[in-house]
Amino acid sequence: MPSGETIVSPVVHRVAALLVLVACARSGTPELEAPPTAPPILFAQRSGTTALLQAVSAPSARVAWVSGHRGTYAITSDGGASWRAAVVPDADSLQFRDVYALDERTAWLLAAGDGDRSRIYHTTNGGQSWTLQFRNTEPRGFFDCLDFWDARRGVAFGDAVDGHFMILTTDDAGRTWSRVPDTALPAARSGEGAFAASGTCVITGPGGRAWISTGNAAPESRVLHTSDYGRSWSIYLTPLPAGEASGAASVAFRDTLHGVTMGGALGRPNERGDRTAITTDGGRTWTLGGRPAMAGPVYGAAYLPRTPALVAVGPGGMDWSRDDATSWSRLDTLAYWSVGFARTGRAGWAVGPSGRITRITIE
Repeated sequence: MPSGETIVSPVVHRVAALLVLVACARSGTPELEAPPTAPPILFAQRSGTTALLQAVSAPSARVAWVSGHRGTYAITSDGGASWRAAVVPDADSLQFRDVYALDERTAWLLAAGDGDRSRIYHTTNGGQSWTLQFRNTEPRGFFDCLDFWDARRGVAFGDAVDGHFMILTTDDAGRTWSRVPDTALPAARSGEGAFAASGTCVITGPGGRAWISTGNAAPESRVLHTSDYGRSWSIYLTPLPAGEASGAASVAFRDTLHGVTMGGALGRPNERGDRTAITTDGGRTWTLGGRPAMAGPVYGAAYLPRTPALVAVGPGGMDWSRDDATSWSRLDTLAYWSVGFARTGRAGWAVGPSGRITRITIE
């Protein structure tokens, strides 16, 4: 044995590996899978509707729900080989800009609109019937997006009114929605709100965490954060340019520490400036990330679970990153509004105008 060389037993190696796994679990940063080496493969699918689609929720690689304008939703249970599109009864004038699906039978739809056009519907039988769970009674209110931690606990976000954010929570699967008291929330900037473009302005995480991206007409782009299932909130500044119809439109996290927020100016289709901010401390501090390859604002972004790879979409196309949004490559030039990956499996979907649905497969 060379002088100074130490032999480490296999047992020590196994103990060290176990300690790393325990530390990762405690910190909320699970062991990452290697990012894909080849670009995702895109497959155009038949949605069965011509409505503008704006949201995706996929419980698995086989089951996915999408939603959009004209009261429309669609569901697949075979990975997108076939889709069943339908309209919620008496809701054909609403715009369902977000959807959260628990499984093939259970889902929630959020309609975004002024006043009582902001609503939440729920089904437990795959869309055969729907229950109206919430109707906004604030005339100046406008709800943007929702997400759930589990089958019972969820959160919905609406633009600020009179300097106060409108955040709802439920702990009974949406049978009742309660507004978070103003005393538990930071003050909103004048005109501050979110973008109901893709259903990705709020995302939940483990341990009661959630993040909400803001902008709209505010002078700053910020991220709201809770770590107690929405009972109390903090807010943090991002470096994304803000202003009229600008700011952070989408937020995505791969664990409790690493995340991105993306956006831009909705009225600038040729914009190629800073549209990405990244965090490594759970959203407390943000730095600029790589500039997307596509032009124009980013409406939605989503991580491939357990990897540093993510996909971003907007009217200017679809991009992907292998390295936590540090660099980007072009995937498609078609317009998209939203993207989402399955919570299990390596598949996702992007949706957009005229009923567009594209399956994203990563090998």
